Amino acid sequence: MAYKYKLYWSQESLENLEDILFYLNSKWTLREVDNFKKLLSKQVEIILTFPEIFPKSVMQPRLRKAVLSKQTIVFYEVNEDRI
Repeated sequence: MAYKYKLYWSQESLENLEDILFYLNSKWTLREVDNFKKLLSKQVEIILTFPEIFPKSVMQPRLRKAVLSKQTIVFYEVNEDRI
C-alpha cells in the first residue's frame, strides 16, 4: 500500500524499540513478543494512513501519542511528508 507519508525512525526511537524488544524477549514468550510486534505494525499502519487521528501530547504539542497498551505509548511527529 502506498502511503502519503514516509516513516522515519530516529536513532533514539530505534534504540528505544531495541531496548523494549530485548526486555520483552527476556520476560515474555516468543508468541507474546510476536503479538506485540504485530500490534505495533498495525499501529504504525494506522499512523501512516491517518496521522492526525491520535491526540497531540499535552507535554510536547509537536508530538502525537498513540496508546499501544497500558504500558506503551507511541509518540510521533507529523512533518510535511514524513512521520
